[in-house]
Amino acid sequence: MESLDKLKTKFSDTIETSSTTRNIGKGGGLLIAGLLAVTAIIGFIWDNEPELFDPVATTSEAVADLGVREVTGSTTIATMIKMADVMLEKPGGYLTNDILPPGAWMDNVPNWEFGVLVQIRDMARTLRNNMSRSQSQSTEDAGLVSAENQFYFDNDTWLLPETESEYKKGIAALRDYLSRLGRTDQQSAQFYARADNLKVWLTEVETRLGSVSQRLSASVGKRQLDTSLAGDTSARQSTETLPESKVKTPWGELDDVFYQARGTTWALIHLLRAVEVDFKDVLEKKNALVSLQQIIRELEPTQDAVWSPLILNGSGLGVLANHSLVMASHISRANAAISDLRRLLEDG
Repeated sequence: MESLDKLKTKFSDTIETSSTTRNIGKGGGLLIAGLLAVTAIIGFIWDNEPELFDPVATTSEAVADLGVREVTGSTTIATMIKMADVMLEKPGGYLTNDILPPGAWMDNVPNWEFGVLVQIRDMARTLRNNMSRSQSQSTEDAGLVSAENQFYFDNDTWLLPETESEYKKGIAALRDYLSRLGRTDQQSAQFYARADNLKVWLTEVETRLGSVSQRLSASVGKRQLDTSLAGDTSARQSTETLPESKVKTPWGELDDVFYQARGTTWALIHLLRAVEVDFKDVLEKKNALVSLQQIIRELEPTQDAVWSPLILNGSGLGVLANHSLVMASHISRANAAISDLRRLLEDG
């Protein structure tokens, strides 16, 4: 009789343990589901690109905070500072080097960040080498040397130093340069709004947009002739290439290229608007102001809302849209206008 009671007790304990295990399992499953739902909601909120801002209003605020005058070059520098701030301080912060969800699972905004960052780097290099120097033999500005170097830092791991902290040092260097530009009691910083300086930067922009446009156009695949040595019978290249090749952006990279292009054009719209202010006299003298304004108009549609949850890749004349080709069309038109503007600055 005693053995039977022990068996009953053991059986009862087993049932209770099994029931407890099931409850823990259900609770754990609900917790995981809840965490995934919260992560997805946060990711959805973070997966939004910043809106355009007004470079003129931004400059007024920046020089007022520093207590200096607004001078030639102030708008370009203040716009760069604001662009970098937006890249770092937007919802979710700088996502490129995130190692935890949802940032680690996202790729649209990190590609957007890369497009913006490349334009900041290009302008920082042009500032250091050209716009801040009166001639090739002049001394470069130490603050701009620091700014350029900081924006080229790239650490996508958990190791220190953080990329964000290095970029903030670059922002601080640009803010110091902006302050020195606007001070009347010293001449340690200069900004030379000359046609040749603007042409150097536009050449860089033209090269960048040409590459982005080609990658976007390759979304449906295209045959491409090798024109690397065209126009020069004595030209040579290090490695022989096929006279014709087919270029196609891999399916998994379509959205990466698209959002990098969105970041590139977002940054360029602001920089071109800043250049319109700082180089206004030069552009008017060359009768090229309207040409610059047209470039901005061509780039503005690249920031229109994307209503599709996916970047579609329909054929050129097919039923479905091809977002990459639409983006490439706007960028190609802007790039052609930039080429025309460069010629105006050279010959106008």
